Amino acid sequence: MTIFTNFLRSLVLTIIFSFFVPLFFVGGGFLFLSLIGHFPGLQELTEAIATEIMHFLATFGSGTPLRGLFVISLTCSFVGALFDMFVYYRYQILRIDS
Repeated sequence: MTIFTNFLRSLVLTIIFSFFVPLFFVGGGFLFLSLIGHFPGLQELTEAIATEIMHFLATFGSGTPLRGLFVISLTCSFVGALFDMFVYYRYQILRIDS
């Protein structure tokens, strides 16, 4: 029974971390762009980059950048869960073989 609870705990933590990593990555990117935008001559460049990131996110979110960010985050959490299940399955196979 402890193997199953360890698996569920690992799966839930993987899903949570895989969901929040893209959120923090995009948020950190916007924070970095806003800080770089304070340097003279770089304001137009950082605004153009931020606008393109917003258009990219809006592509995945049916016109809404926030929804696009959530779609990407949900996809990353799904892939992380699949990878965690694969690792658990592979561990069971290797444990039986040895």
